[in-house]
Amino acid sequence: MLTDSDVERWLREDVGHHDVTNDVPGTTEGRLVAKEGGVVAGLDAATAVFEYLDCSVETPVDPGDAIDAGDVVLRVDGPAQSVLRGERVAVNVTGHASGVATKTRAAVDAAESATAEPPPRIAGTRKTTPGLRGIEKRAVAAGGGDTHRLDLSHMVMVKDNHIAEMGLVAAIEHFRERASVATKLDVEVEKPEDAPRAAEAGADIVLLDNMSAVETQRAVDLVAAADADALTEASGGITVESVPAYAETGVDIISMGALTHSAPTLDFSFWTG
Repeated sequence: MLTDSDVERWLREDVGHHDVTNDVPGTTEGRLVAKEGGVVAGLDAATAVFEYLDCSVETPVDPGDAIDAGDVVLRVDGPAQSVLRGERVAVNVTGHASGVATKTRAAVDAAESATAEPPPRIAGTRKTTPGLRGIEKRAVAAGGGDTHRLDLSHMVMVKDNHIAEMGLVAAIEHFRERASVATKLDVEVEKPEDAPRAAEAGADIVLLDNMSAVETQRAVDLVAAADADALTEASGGITVESVPAYAETGVDIISMGALTHSAPTLDFSFWTG
């Protein structure tokens, strides 16, 4: 949930303690306009900024909509000083979120271009910008992706450091005993041969970490042949360009940190008057 404290923090960072630049009398109208095509997101955050500043806001498009250059995605009217104070924060947050949504949609489309049926789900990771995780996760969803776990409490990730300390099977047993019955275990393996071992030991999801598409295919086949019911997840250095090769393996999930940590900002302008 976006809170007033979030908006206050963003505005405090941009406005500072003595704003002369935006000391403009009267009222005005503003429009947030796309300068390039993509998938729009972040409008809830931009709306929260202007509403906090006592402006009226209208959004003619919805999060997840495809937009073209020249499209108006938000209209605002109110005191000129308030509209101008909210402008840069609104442009920045919408541009960043829309960049994430646009990159996510490209990855989803790439997965659906493969022959695998059904195509794998494209998921985000926890590689998000501190303080902006909620915005970035909503942007992933707007782009058609899966948010994956929102924080550490949503799923237990049994990683290589856990396995190095306790061993694969013992680590799974350790966390299974401590997790709620409603909490899934996602177990990371680095070799195809370990994937069925993790599945048979009780993993709900077997994460195939930093494997090539060829190795991923072998791991997926081994899990399918195992006496277990586990999903498979490919992760680690996967790009939009390499998504189709991984999708062809039949993996269930492709998780990509690049959706949030490397998405370029979508270009917007703010016009008044």
